[in-house]
Amino acid sequence: MTSLMRFDPFRELDRLAEQTLTAGTRVARTLPMEALRRGDMLLVYLDVPGVLPDDIDLTVERNVVTVRVRRTPARQEGDEVIIDERPYGEFTRQLFLGDNLDPDRMTADTSNGVLSLTIPVSEKSKPRRIPLGSGATTSSDAGGAGSTVTAEAATASATDRSSAV
Repeated sequence: MTSLMRFDPFRELDRLAEQTLTAGTRVARTLPMEALRRGDMLLVYLDVPGVLPDDIDLTVERNVVTVRVRRTPARQEGDEVIIDERPYGEFTRQLFLGDNLDPDRMTADTSNGVLSLTIPVSEKSKPRRIPLGSGATTSSDAGGAGSTVTAEAATASATDRSSAV
């Protein structure tokens, strides 16, 4: 027969010490997070176990993403609580995004107790090729005679250098 202990003197001592030491102060409640870059995307995973999608509030203001999660106890009127060590209340996490990310195209989903955010790199931050005007020539006085370079040759030279990197 398996049963739960109704009274654990050491756990009760820990609980009382925690209440005493945090009396009058607000305990910071954050969400555990993992963030990584995959190609042109920033992927962020936040743990939200036992939280319904309706209890997740996700907002973006300028470059700040704010995640607020509300977790309420499952108990109902008349329940006898034997043990309850789960944290309840509102949990908040803010992410400050760099200018190279595009929060306007961010997507979010929740599955298996994990909130997943996908934030793409902004188009203006991605490397891009700048075409040179066709038929234009540039000359350099420092190189003397024969230093005129066509746009096509400059492009070929730049292509050769970039493939070597």
